[in-house]
Amino acid sequence: MDTQPRSAPRKGPADPRSAREAAAPGIPPRDAGVPAAAAPDAVVREAMSPEEARARDQVFADKRGKIEDFDFGRDTAAVFDDMLDRSVPHYRVIQEMVAELACDFAQPGTAVVDLGCSTATSIVALDRLIPADLDVRFVGVDSSEEMLAKARAKLDERKVRRPVELLCADLNKSLPLEGVSVALLVLTLQFVRPLQRERLLHDVRRGLVDGGCVIMVEKVLGDTPLFNRLWIDHYYKLKERNGYTRLEIAQKREALENVLIPYRLDENRELLARCGFSQADTFFKWYNFCGIVAST
Repeated sequence: MDTQPRSAPRKGPADPRSAREAAAPGIPPRDAGVPAAAAPDAVVREAMSPEEARARDQVFADKRGKIEDFDFGRDTAAVFDDMLDRSVPHYRVIQEMVAELACDFAQPGTAVVDLGCSTATSIVALDRLIPADLDVRFVGVDSSEEMLAKARAKLDERKVRRPVELLCADLNKSLPLEGVSVALLVLTLQFVRPLQRERLLHDVRRGLVDGGCVIMVEKVLGDTPLFNRLWIDHYYKLKERNGYTRLEIAQKREALENVLIPYRLDENRELLARCGFSQADTFFKWYNFCGIVAST
């Protein structure tokens, strides 16, 4: 994958207004005279398929005699935007926060890589939010050809301005990366086999330019059995409020049992530290979902 940076990484502000801004690479002072960016919530709404136009997720609506392992094939890809919007708590807010953080770390002449890009919602949002004069390119990686077909259609429909390369690749295998300023793992690492997660994050770390970051969103376990049960209970109640039946919830849970293997929040942060990410913080937490941003 040719993601070699074409120019030196962007430096921090020469005359920062605060110690916080001085410590944040690439973030200009608040009054730098840069035109106001588009509102993240509006951009994310545009990046997602409109509710009235998208297919409704009914993958697990009919009772099944045998529950097969969950996959990202044709049936899932056809309804994936709706599945995410109704299954992931505050999904649109998460996408807004991911996009804002990615803008903080994106550097000229580098790549922004979305690992597990699915239908390219994050790429579409970032194309709108990253300043037009910032020279970056996008790389989307997914193991599902059906998801990538949806991604190509969305990129064409939304008229993404920057170069985009879409790759079909298994993240359980080695992935050469270089010249990357932002790597996204949005609801992705949880589907990578546990024995391969550290290797994948080492690949990401080696591919980052100085000052780059990884942004992760994960489903997580509670710290104790008590809280884990409570978090799951609240999560299933949210899914019911969003229109899923108890049959759908139960059948999808069984399908995901051997496919989605969550860690605790602290286990994910320890994993990042072992892979060379010396700075990490939690930017989102809702019961059994979290967002982490980490840099070197």
